[in-house]
Amino acid sequence: MLPRMLTFGMTGDGGFDPLVLLLMALLVEAYIGEARRVFKIVRHPVKIIGDVIAFFERKLNRESRSQADRAIRGALVVVFLCGAAFAIGWGGSWLSLNHAFGWIIEFAGIVMLLSARSLYDHVSDVAKGLRQNVAEGRRAVAHIVGRDPDSLNGAGVARAGIESLAENFGDGLIAPVFWYVLFGFPGLLVYKTVNTMDSMIGYRSPRYRAFGMTAARLDDALNFIPARLAGLFFVFAAAFVPTAKPWGALRIMLRDSKYHRSFNAGWPEGAMAGALGLKLSGPRQYPGTKVNDPWIGDGVADATAKDISRALYLYFVACLINGVWVAAIAMVRFSL
Repeated sequence: MLPRMLTFGMTGDGGFDPLVLLLMALLVEAYIGEARRVFKIVRHPVKIIGDVIAFFERKLNRESRSQADRAIRGALVVVFLCGAAFAIGWGGSWLSLNHAFGWIIEFAGIVMLLSARSLYDHVSDVAKGLRQNVAEGRRAVAHIVGRDPDSLNGAGVARAGIESLAENFGDGLIAPVFWYVLFGFPGLLVYKTVNTMDSMIGYRSPRYRAFGMTAARLDDALNFIPARLAGLFFVFAAAFVPTAKPWGALRIMLRDSKYHRSFNAGWPEGAMAGALGLKLSGPRQYPGTKVNDPWIGDGVADATAKDISRALYLYFVACLINGVWVAAIAMVRFSL
């Protein structure tokens, strides 16, 4: 029974092939983005996942417990929530494959769990704000980064927006698509559950270090291949962007990715820095603490709103490449 749950082995009496459904979802999400009006009425699935994670964290991650106890409880939460996500995803896939209109549920779920357009819009807002003045740029970038916006000058705002674009290309688009291609809707739901857990409890602070350890390690594992794919997509995209340097993207990605504090984020960020001739990462200020990370790239650090626009162009082409590889896999699947 399990092999039939793999996307490459999925069959059913009705509905859409999962890869066709994924391609449709990529197109629709690219057009509508976040659909904020809808989520004023209906709660977003990621927020529902976040509510469940917050509930377990409040109940199980108490300071009175030992670090070992909190680590075990955190691991059990990961197992339980991943199992629940897989079961829900399996049900959605079964409906999609075996009922004429069951695909609508899975299709809506895929669209809601992708974030290519919303990421583009948020980073575009940073460029628009920065063109007005630094204060507007800070206000826009505060929605997508955790660093202290008041500590950023114009170049810092631009770099923050570009870094967010590069990093979130991996875990907001490439990783969800990758795990959907391999394991269908269950794979997508499990990935988004783990990624949401990492964003909420995967910190090294005293409160979360033990409880969130399993979620953080699993998120690193699930993003290992997608992060490197994201970097390669930026390298390929640079060949189609007049102001970008594909060989520079490849060189900096391979050379500097290891300097990033994230096990995975250095790959797309390094490719972005090399493609645009910029320095990214480096020293920056978070609320209450300063981080003295090394620079990634050997270009200029004084990024501008124009550089954000260049990064968005590169991102757009990389998104097209992502769609092309899904279509290519679908064609191979249909030919078998």
